[in-house]
Formats: sequence, structure tokens, C-alpha cells
Amino acid sequence: MKGTDILSKVDHTLLKAAASWPEIQAICDEAIRYGTASVCIPPSYIKRIADTYGEAINICTVIGFPLGYETTAAKVAAAKEAVADGCREVDMVINIGDVKNGDFDKITAEIAAMKQAVSPNILKVIIETCYLTDEEKVRLCRCVTEAEADYIKTSTGFGTAGATHDDIRLFKKNIGPDVKIKAAGGIRTIEDMKQYIEEGCSRIGASAAIKLLKDNTEADY
Repeated sequence: MKGTDILSKVDHTLLKAAASWPEIQAICDEAIRYGTASVCIPPSYIKRIADTYGEAINICTVIGFPLGYETTAAKVAAAKEAVADGCREVDMVINIGDVKNGDFDKITAEIAAMKQAVSPNILKVIIETCYLTDEEKVRLCRCVTEAEADYIKTSTGFGTAGATHDDIRLFKKNIGPDVKIKAAGGIRTIEDMKQYIEEGCSRIGASAAIKLLKDNTEADY
């Protein structure tokens, strides 16, 4: 696996609250230069990126981020605005309170509403694994599958922990055949990125990938 292969699966990410336009421009320029899958940025920057870079870049954003407890109507409205502004991929955060209340039908309905709002674009569902039991993770795999989302994603990167290899293996056993996996949160080494891809992740959420790989993109890992 070459560095370019890893980068092609990376959502090059900058989601800190104080991110400035020059910082956003820098990650967009890097994403184009190194061929990442997308840039994952705050919703407020979508239109400016689309106006600046056009079709040269694939824009991903986050909705209900990072806590997930907005109403479904608010999430749907934000998702529609993001797509209208030029976003092609949406990473939504589920309502974790609904998980703890055992209201999985409500979660499935929200994901389905979000998929309808962004279709035909990509919807990734962040379940924030650090707050969940394995039983809850399995139930959420079913919710994501039944709602026909495109991806299940481990983490926001803002919780108490991020992706784990155990969670990826659990996802693989319990998602439907049309659902892909995105690992995110705390992925800071080339070895970790490679292992997540080998375990079946189609996307990696990482802010450090280009820094780690840019000088050795053609190297074998």
C-alpha cells in the first residue's frame, strides 16, 4: 500500500472552532495537491470553498456536530443548506440521548430523513463510540443499515476517545453489505491508517495524514 493509496481514502479534516480562512485554504490546497478523498470543514466555509475551488475539490461537512442533540428538523435544514452551498458529503452526529433512552426507531427515522435531505450525496453517520456499550453499537449498526446511510463513522474526534480496531471489527460483523466504514478520532500514525484500511475502512478521518505522508507519497507501507 503506497502513501497515495492511503491519502485517497482520507477526509482531510479541520474542524476546530477558531479555524481561519487562510487555514481552510491551506488544507484545501493540500487536499488537491495530495489527492485526498475530501476536505472535511465547518459548514460556514462550504460556499466560500465551492466558489474558490469549484469542481477541483470534494467538500465534506459536519451536521449536529459534535454533540448531536439538535432536533431532526434543525439537522435536516442544515444538511439541505450545506448541499445547496456545494457540499457533496455530510457527516451527521446521532442524538446520543436517544440511544441511552433506547429510542432506536427515532434514530433510524432521523438518519433516513437526513439521507433524503442530502441524496444523492453521501451521508456518513457518526455514532460516537466512546459513549456507547457494544450492545448499543450493534443496535446502531442496524439503524444505519435500515435507514440506508452510506457510512457508519466511529467518532467526532471531540469525545473522550476515538476510533478503535475492536469497534471496526464489530461494525463489520453487524452492518449491511451496502454500508461502508469511516474511522476517525485519534488516528495519528501511518501504521494506524494502514491497519484501519486493511480492516475494511473505506475512509479515514484525520488531520495529520498529509503531514505524515507528504514526503513519502510513493513509499510502500
